[in-house]
Amino acid sequence: MTKIYAVSDLHVSYPENRAIVQAIPPHPKDWLIIAGDVGETPAHLEWALKTLITKFYKLIWVPGNHELWTLPNDRIQLKGESRYRYLVELCRDMNVLTPEDPYPVVVCNETTYLLAPLFSLYDYSFRPPNMSQEEALAQAWDRNIVCADEFFLFADPYQTREEWCRARVEWTATRLDQVPQQHKLVLITHFPLQKTLAHLPQIPIFSLWCGTKLTENWHTRYKADVVVYGHLHRRGRKWRDNVRFEEVSLGYPYQQYHTKIDQVLCKILPE
Repeated sequence: MTKIYAVSDLHVSYPENRAIVQAIPPHPKDWLIIAGDVGETPAHLEWALKTLITKFYKLIWVPGNHELWTLPNDRIQLKGESRYRYLVELCRDMNVLTPEDPYPVVVCNETTYLLAPLFSLYDYSFRPPNMSQEEALAQAWDRNIVCADEFFLFADPYQTREEWCRARVEWTATRLDQVPQQHKLVLITHFPLQKTLAHLPQIPIFSLWCGTKLTENWHTRYKADVVVYGHLHRRGRKWRDNVRFEEVSLGYPYQQYHTKIDQVLCKILPE
């Protein structure tokens, strides 16, 4: 029986995480969702995909913010949309599905699912109530809680990341509006779709870099059965409006509580 697994935030720049990826056992009949933040360079992504593609029947990748960084010492100095498109082609060269490809249909336990990988980014709208974007960002800087995206994630050719986010949301919504309803739907994203999912108790202001309110009703609007996401490094299951949300992060070495290799992957389907 085909199973669908998921993981995000592999951060393979850390040797400990690379060892974990290498130790994942083969699942030759199963699909693996990789929900972003594999690493910070195309070389990181390529290494991880080449390692995992031999272990699974099919891979699906969506970008996190880290893949979109343009670091000063990176050999590939593409920025923004051009960088994203470069990564999409890198995936396609290895037959890995991306948010730019037709949504695949998979049968699990005699139930048919449509898997929809998404890339929507963020627009600072996950901020405290009654606070403007400028005020929220100023508060984050004052508290020295600032996402590295402010230094490394460029929006070219858009003027801002907010503008790029709006463009991605509009394009993705157009695609999802055309999805037939005869199959159960799995939404796959790096960034949480809802602000309530983006709460980090120790650094709540970090939600600024976690998503957009433009997607808050997507789980009900598109009648999703499951939503897979990462980014928060807070693995676990939540329910919203009877829809199952699975945060599937591995995280940095000091954050990993799933020490057994058979607990690294989250089984999404069948439940």
